[in-house]
Amino acid sequence: MIDSDNRPWGRWEEYLNEPGYRVKRIVVNPGKRLSLQKHALRAEHWVIVSGSGKLTLDDTVQDVASGDAIFIKKGQVHRVENDGEDFMVIIETQLGICVEDDITRLEDDWGRTSP
Repeated sequence: MIDSDNRPWGRWEEYLNEPGYRVKRIVVNPGKRLSLQKHALRAEHWVIVSGSGKLTLDDTVQDVASGDAIFIKKGQVHRVENDGEDFMVIIETQLGICVEDDITRLEDDWGRTSP
C-alpha cells in the first residue's frame, strides 16, 4: 500500500500510482455515502467487489452490487451510497491527471462542499 486515509464515510487505500493512472480500494461503511462530486482532470472506473448500494451518475440513481462496473467520465457528477448492512468495497482506477485535490464536492454530509 502506498497511501491511505480514513474518511467520515469509510476509508481509501492507494495501491498503485503511475503517470496517467492510479488504483485505489475504497471501503464505504454501512449507512454512509461519498460526497456528490465531479473531477475535472480524471475519469474513474469503479468495480464493486463486495456489498451493494445506490449509484448516482448525473441525473440517474441505480442499484449497484458486487460484480458491477461503472465508468465515470471526466466532469460527470457521481456518488455512491452504501444502504446495506455490510461494507461496500470498490476498486477504483483513475485515468488522467490523478491528484487527490481534483475534486469538486457539490453536496456533502460533513460540510465539505467546494466553493
